[in-house]
Amino acid sequence: MPSSALQVARTGLEAQDARMRVIANNLANVSTTAYKRDRANFATLAYQDARVAGAQSSTETAYATGLNLGTGVSVQSTTRMESQGPLQTTGATFDVALDGSGYFQVALPGGELAYTRAGNFTRSSEGLLVTTQGYAVQPPVTVPEGATSVTISADGTVSAQLAGQTDPSQLGQITIATFTNPAGLQAASDNFLKETGASGPAQVGIAGEGGRGQIRQGMLEGSNVNIVEELVDMIETQRAYEINSKMISSVDEMLRNANQTL
Repeated sequence: MPSSALQVARTGLEAQDARMRVIANNLANVSTTAYKRDRANFATLAYQDARVAGAQSSTETAYATGLNLGTGVSVQSTTRMESQGPLQTTGATFDVALDGSGYFQVALPGGELAYTRAGNFTRSSEGLLVTTQGYAVQPPVTVPEGATSVTISADGTVSAQLAGQTDPSQLGQITIATFTNPAGLQAASDNFLKETGASGPAQVGIAGEGGRGQIRQGMLEGSNVNIVEELVDMIETQRAYEINSKMISSVDEMLRNANQTL
């Protein structure tokens, strides 16, 4: 029935609108530190089986093919693309990037842990290594006042030259968390991700060990959004939206003609 086609086209409009929103968010975060682009995934809605293949067509024969009418499409999920973003040299002492897999750990207000690849850290008034929001990196690392020549090695060891000492002192170590299913992490604001049942528990260890990435001081990971790819996807989505809109117009005209004829 033509009215059924209207419903199918409506689901197509909604799906393409959702995809365009995902693309818009990717482009909006093209300059966001360590941002990972999202991809919209689609799935067909339930089919109306007017005739099932293999059903009896007579007492002696069966239908070789079925008659299945689709009811449209829906956005099934979004997938975060975990590919490495480009490493950009900043030269800042407390800027760190992960070259490889894993996440930095951050303590949110209330003690909840969050995970991020954005390593644009700074030093609080108490000397703690914190994010720009003031959340402490875990495990805590304190850089005393007057410390000079602060270095963060590839394995996360933080050292500095302290007043009155001839050799550098170790101040702490930044550890890295990995997950069995990183795609299962829940995205939150401020570049943070949160653990879920789908991601599995955090497996914390030393950078460079167990498949974890190494830490690069004085660098930040850029967004992995490719503007050209996003623009191509945007044009494709726009065309798909226009086609579904045209479908609604065509079905509406069919219904109008039917009403005038009858």
